[in-house]
Amino acid sequence: MCSHYEAPAPHRVAETFDVEPFKQGKLELYPGYIGPFIRRVEHVDAESPAPVEALSGSFGLIPTWSKDTKIVRSTYNCRSETASQKPSFRTAWRKAQHCIIPAAAIYEPDWRSGKSIATRITRADGELLGIAGLWEQWRDPGTGKILHSYTMLTINADDHPFMRNYHKPQDEKRMVVILPKGLYGDWLKAPAGDSMEFMRPYPADRMAVAM
Repeated sequence: MCSHYEAPAPHRVAETFDVEPFKQGKLELYPGYIGPFIRRVEHVDAESPAPVEALSGSFGLIPTWSKDTKIVRSTYNCRSETASQKPSFRTAWRKAQHCIIPAAAIYEPDWRSGKSIATRITRADGELLGIAGLWEQWRDPGTGKILHSYTMLTINADDHPFMRNYHKPQDEKRMVVILPKGLYGDWLKAPAGDSMEFMRPYPADRMAVAM
């Protein structure tokens, strides 16, 4: 699970995903903070290559039925195995509202010393992490304003040579779904029926602990 990550500098996102430059506030992001996500431009022919866009949204998915934004405290990660059934995520999953969350690094707790040590994890090659996610659009019932939001999809990591080292020993090990760069476009345009095909662990030798 990931509740803290580092957003990349806007120019890196623009270069990596070929999107228009945008403004980004804080780079250290926690649930409820505003960060960038990449999605396919809507209303494009499904048979043609889809242009993408970078939007800002809340880290933590806010379903359309939510009365307020407090739900982000429990919706920043989504278990892919149950996404199609959970009320908070099932609409975005069934509509294939796929997105990619760009990250310079994620932080996970290392408990091997007996206490929690926040550990900065990156791609070994220094490239951005492209994390598979779901996005949603929510209208504030009080103001009528639209707020986008997103969640990171996760999978079991009990047997992952790298990610099994994080979180408490007795807890199930989970990891966010890091997409290979070559699958970015496929993920963004994939129909809901194909979503689980992308829920694969990122190779351990391509991940690293970085300062």
